[in-house]
Amino acid sequence: MALKKSLLPASLKSNTSLAIIFFLFGIQNASAQNQPDSTKMPLLASLEKNTGVRYITLQPNVVFPEILRGNEEEMMPYIEKFSINRRDYLVRMYTKGKTYLPKAASILRKYSLPEELKILLPLESAYNGNAVSKAGAVGYWQFMDEVAKEYGLKYVAQMSAAEKKRLLKLKERKGRKQQKPAIKIKDDRKNFNVATTAAARYLRDRRRNLDDNWLLIVASYNCGVGNVWNAMERSGIPNPTFWDIKNLLPAETRAYVMNFITLNVIFSNYDLFINNKLSFASEKVMVADEMESNMAASSID
Repeated sequence: MALKKSLLPASLKSNTSLAIIFFLFGIQNASAQNQPDSTKMPLLASLEKNTGVRYITLQPNVVFPEILRGNEEEMMPYIEKFSINRRDYLVRMYTKGKTYLPKAASILRKYSLPEELKILLPLESAYNGNAVSKAGAVGYWQFMDEVAKEYGLKYVAQMSAAEKKRLLKLKERKGRKQQKPAIKIKDDRKNFNVATTAAARYLRDRRRNLDDNWLLIVASYNCGVGNVWNAMERSGIPNPTFWDIKNLLPAETRAYVMNFITLNVIFSNYDLFINNKLSFASEKVMVADEMESNMAASSID
């Protein structure tokens, strides 16, 4: 046997050795391919962690001024819609109000009134002291002649449409005849401090009439305390709220009170509003763990 092995050609011995080497290398390589790549394991673990998502509920972050709390449920949809559709108006009134609203708030406080009532100013005249309504209300706080007289203001009487027509015809008949210069009368309704003080006195009287019910007081500023009393009586409810008599008030008054609440809420949350971060309803969102941590940290800041 040993003699026969020694008689094998050298080339055959070499080929046999190479075959054995390649066979063993193939087994080792296959084994290596079946083993996980340890360099990729941390990456896969990280990926699995980040793909683990869940849902959280974000709560509304809008805050109502103190005297308006308790009206959130009725007002949230209205305020949200108004904030979208009338955004330019809100920005304009807030910006212009930086000059007038602090002064109005200071005067209101002197009469023990909540400063939230200052929002009647943009609603009434948009801060225009020369504003004149179709009904003849004049000035910053839109006083009618009879109210101006009652509160001791100097005023220029507003003519009705019929009176204006009659005066125009009279001027046409006189033609170019020399007219005596008209005596200019000062109208206190166009003086900010005087008119705002009169408005504070008026609102102080209304709080006595309506037992500090601020939404009813606001409604009375628009349609008159008599109309509010009438709606309260018609409701048949003892000590009704604005929401109890809302549908018994004129449509203009209903919108007026709703807008009063809306402007107060937006102005009180203006930084969130202007940066599009003001939320009015709870919202369910999908987040990863790391994202939720970031959101929590951001809300704390």
